Amino acid sequence: MNSSKGYFSVTFMRIELVTTLKRQATELIAGLTKDREPILITQHGLPSAYLVDVDTFESMQRRVQILEGIARGEQAVQDGRTLTHADAKDRLARWLK
Repeated sequence: MNSSKGYFSVTFMRIELVTTLKRQATELIAGLTKDREPILITQHGLPSAYLVDVDTFESMQRRVQILEGIARGEQAVQDGRTLTHADAKDRLARWLK
C-alpha cells in the first residue's frame, strides 16, 4: 500500500491456459522475450506453472543465491562463527595464493 496516497498498487499478470501454451508455444515464447513479463499457466482452473524468459529466470536465480548467502552470514553471526578483521584478511590472503 502506498501510505502517502492511501491506496494499493495492483499488478496484473498475464494468465494463459495450458492448452493455449500447447497450441501457441512459439508465440508465447516470442512475447516473453519481447515483453519480459511472466505468464501464469493454469490447468483445470488452477495455477500450474510460470513461464518466464531466460534473462528473468537467471536474474531470479542470482537474487536467490545472494539472499541465501546473506542468510548464511546472519546465521554465522548468531552462531558466533565470526572472525576479526585481521584473521579474515589473513585467511583471504592464504586463499588467494
